Amino acid sequence: MAQLVRQLRKAAAGSAHPFQLSVRHMSVMAKVLRYGEFGEPAKVLQLQEESVPDPKQGEVLIKTLGAPINPADINTIQGKYPVKPTFPAVGGNECVGEVVAIGGDGSSNSLKVGDRVVPFATGLGTWRSHAIYAANQLMKVPASVGVPEAATITVNPCTGYRMLKDFVALKPGDTVIQNGANSACGQAIIQLCRAWNVECVGVVRDRPEFAQLKDHLKGLGAAEILTEEELRTTKLFKDGIFRRPRLALNCVGGKSALELARQLDQAGVMVTYGGMSREPVTVPTASLIFKDLRFVGFWMTRWTKEYAASPLRSEMFNELFGLIDRGALKAPAHEMIPFEEYSAAVTNALNIQGFVGKKYIFRF
Repeated sequence: MAQLVRQLRKAAAGSAHPFQLSVRHMSVMAKVLRYGEFGEPAKVLQLQEESVPDPKQGEVLIKTLGAPINPADINTIQGKYPVKPTFPAVGGNECVGEVVAIGGDGSSNSLKVGDRVVPFATGLGTWRSHAIYAANQLMKVPASVGVPEAATITVNPCTGYRMLKDFVALKPGDTVIQNGANSACGQAIIQLCRAWNVECVGVVRDRPEFAQLKDHLKGLGAAEILTEEELRTTKLFKDGIFRRPRLALNCVGGKSALELARQLDQAGVMVTYGGMSREPVTVPTASLIFKDLRFVGFWMTRWTKEYAASPLRSEMFNELFGLIDRGALKAPAHEMIPFEEYSAAVTNALNIQGFVGKKYIFRF
């Protein structure tokens, strides 16, 4: 043992990165969720096993700790998403993992064994128990960030952050209105608004458990929660209880989006980032001419590609991690589900009226 320690110290002394020596691993068998055609996820996904090679120079091997099921993941498998994968494809676009091996001499990256990381590149296929990634595709996550928060950080909190930051210069006391307020992104938006002293009025579909859902969302920081029916007759803005919204965030479309637009203040902006109703966003001519409303779209995948090397990206993650550390930003309502139970998870992620509020996260 003493001789081995002396050899390691000698090797480390000659290394440019003495504490990042290559760490080789015993052969690992990874579990992977693949599909070879478009269709309903429970029918086309197959759980397979494959041997994972040693990472090469500039690569790391990670063991996945958590990977969520997002609406875009389901749509991609169904063939309804703009991004079309090459078959055979691996599902998933988010995860958090732990570095278990570093390729080569470790000199090409700053990661070390034991670090928790998330991939910030898109289209990597994250529904797998182990994976080889290029080190420059990964971002280290503070140890204080829990698995559910880390596993879901790169899509919904980032989407909410950018929409609140990039389209209207919001000030404390301003109002934001959003539909789909119980979605994972909606929950993140509510918490970000609270952290920045912005009033957030959320809209959800009516349901038997509405009172319970309303209490939950107001507990996250929502100023008020309305059903779509209540939104049509509300006097919250007309009576001055809240300022008229300068920003509306739409993930539903159809009549729901139209009602949001009617509540916007002069020169307000509606940002559409989803279309769960599968109905188009229609805009009254008067809203464009006389109210000077602006209607734009946002896609986090595009932003990530365009700003991959921008300081805006690191600034965003630093602020989000800081909010998580202070307890001001929590993971959405979720359930950790064993990876082997994928069929039930992808089936329950949808219902006949759209996506449910609870996020399913694979655990490995």
